[in-house]
Amino acid sequence: TLDTQSAQLAALRQATRQEIAALAKRVAEMQSRLLRLDALGERVSVVAKLDQGEFDFSVPPAVGGPEAALPASGTTIPALSLEIDRLSAIVASREQQLDILSGLLADRQIRQEEFLAGRPINSGWMSSAFGRRTDPFHGTPSWHSGVDFAGRLGSDIVAVAGGVVTVSGERSGYGRMVEVNHGNGYTSRYAHNQKNLVAVGDIVKKGQVIALMGSSGRSTGPHVHFEVYKNGRVVDPASYVYRTLRR
Repeated sequence: TLDTQSAQLAALRQATRQEIAALAKRVAEMQSRLLRLDALGERVSVVAKLDQGEFDFSVPPAVGGPEAALPASGTTIPALSLEIDRLSAIVASREQQLDILSGLLADRQIRQEEFLAGRPINSGWMSSAFGRRTDPFHGTPSWHSGVDFAGRLGSDIVAVAGGVVTVSGERSGYGRMVEVNHGNGYTSRYAHNQKNLVAVGDIVKKGQVIALMGSSGRSTGPHVHFEVYKNGRVVDPASYVYRTLRR
């Protein structure tokens, strides 16, 4: 009957309006999500100094393909569906870029952690260089296998790179000493400590406080004797104290 058809038509219109409203809400949510992704991507790329080139979150991703006409129906549901597909592609592109950025940052953090550089102290000064010097006890020519950094008794001694503690204890001539294996053939030593704060087997991070400055062993006053070994051979630590990681 006419009344039945009218009721069915009204129900269809109501269902269509609800579907359109749901699709429009989804479009708005995706647009909001995309704005947040773009803001996050721009912030991360700037902090990571990767804001030049491929990681440009300020412009839409490049797209292409043959052009096709819209269906002749003229309804708004296909248009909203196309908009959802378009936004989905952009969101997927942004998420892929963020995943790549995350991987690059993680790799950089690992490299920075493993990179042996910097001073083994937060405050103090270099009091004796590497190589030939006059022995402070006998006044005779001698060989100094590290560099000394003097400072206040009990001040922090820090790891110059991440690694695993291989020695923490008394060593003849060194007093209380910490040795850290950094991998890739590098090892560092920190000697004459007042107190060691790490144990053998501990994993330490770059800049972590591993001991307190002292004057144990063969020492004339508070300082840290700092040595660097590369593939088992002692090298001048000064070249590592002042080196920087190229990004």
